Amino acid sequence: MNTDEPWPDLSEAWPRVLRMQAKLHQWATDSPERRFCDLFNLVADPAFLVVAWHRVRGNRGARSAGVDGVQPSSIVFGEGLLAGLRDDLKARSFRPLPVRERMIPKANGKRRRLGIPTTRDRIVQASLKLVLEPIFEADFKPCSYGFRPKRRAQDAIAEIHYLATRSYEWVLEGDITACFDEISHSALLERVRNRIGDRRVLELVKAFLKSGILTEDARLIGTKTGTPQGGILSPLLANIALSVLDEHFVTAWETTMATSHDRERRRRHDEPNYRLIRYADDFVVMVTGTKAHAEALRNEVAAVLKTMGLRLSEEKTTVVHIDEGFDFLGFRIQRQKKRGSNKVFVYTWPSKKALASIMARVRALMKQGTNSPLSVLLRRLNLALRGWTTYFRHGVSSATFGYLGDYTWHRVFHWLRRKHPHATWKALRRRYQLFGSWSEQGVVLFNCGAVSVTRYRYRGNAIPTPWSGPPMAKAR
Repeated sequence: MNTDEPWPDLSEAWPRVLRMQAKLHQWATDSPERRFCDLFNLVADPAFLVVAWHRVRGNRGARSAGVDGVQPSSIVFGEGLLAGLRDDLKARSFRPLPVRERMIPKANGKRRRLGIPTTRDRIVQASLKLVLEPIFEADFKPCSYGFRPKRRAQDAIAEIHYLATRSYEWVLEGDITACFDEISHSALLERVRNRIGDRRVLELVKAFLKSGILTEDARLIGTKTGTPQGGILSPLLANIALSVLDEHFVTAWETTMATSHDRERRRRHDEPNYRLIRYADDFVVMVTGTKAHAEALRNEVAAVLKTMGLRLSEEKTTVVHIDEGFDFLGFRIQRQKKRGSNKVFVYTWPSKKALASIMARVRALMKQGTNSPLSVLLRRLNLALRGWTTYFRHGVSSATFGYLGDYTWHRVFHWLRRKHPHATWKALRRRYQLFGSWSEQGVVLFNCGAVSVTRYRYRGNAIPTPWSGPPMAKAR
């Protein structure tokens, strides 16, 4: 691509970027040992910067400002910004600013750090990701699902369900302590160098890792380890770091457990068979064998993670049996007897914690006051309920959906009673009900109980990338 070309619009830029990404991915796939030594011009290419800008301005964080106080959504015309950014990149004078710290409360009462980069830094990070992601996707293993194109949490749940129904009954639940904060920069950059030989690109990646953090109390602190959550590039860098775990388990599988004969031989010699399923920094190891076999894998995992400067949480890393059940990615996964029979099946349904979170969201929306019309409240509720039920509809969720629907219906009723304290039940029903559901100005409360529940189609290794056709499914 010629970096002296005029600025294209998005409809012209995106096909050009996609074609270049497809070439990068194909070259990386065909030559696993290849190092890419001329990528910097792509990072500064007008097409890549235009696509990066539209991604930054169109995502959920467009209303959040970094340390420069500029919100991406406040910039109407971005060509001047992109032209200056491109000039700085070509002159190698671009320097990322520190990220702005934002502490987000967690469900357990603790807080996690979110780092918000400036608009300029986000655009460069997005362009870097457009260039680097197709290359590293060629190396990533099929056992990881988080923050990867065309992959989702339901694929990880389907993989666990598939293995649990095939005698992988012991589960090592892994929890990495402060994963995004403790990744070793030197170890991460070494893994990046295995594929990227362009020193200018490596300098950009290192500069983002070392950019620092401006805390909420206006202190500037350095970043000796980690990649702050909130940056567009951070999920890709975290996957590059954690792929060391994927490679360890996939290598063990391919060398000693790849065929049914190998697995049967290991069973006869009282040796375990095991598979890893990872979603970002959350992972489980499914094991056939005994609890002792699963416990022994804990030290193996800890040793692999140590090479990246990471630690397993001793308290949260546990071993459970599939009959006891465990929570993963919001789902409860457990083997139980089917009602009315003696047969056992592995079921997945929304966990209690996930149900509590959406109920808390409903309560929070109800507390925003009664000054707004009911239609405004219903739109906000419907957005939350529709997204939650869509995520969990690939499980045994009908009873949960029905309960959530009844709960929301009654919460809306109590909200209306507060809004109209002197109205009778008959008056509220006549004014706000349509076929038994709350409604106003054509906006009807979303019926969670009417959401159809279907089993998610297990895709195995046949998950295509955006740059290649769907591969042939490989036998397990």
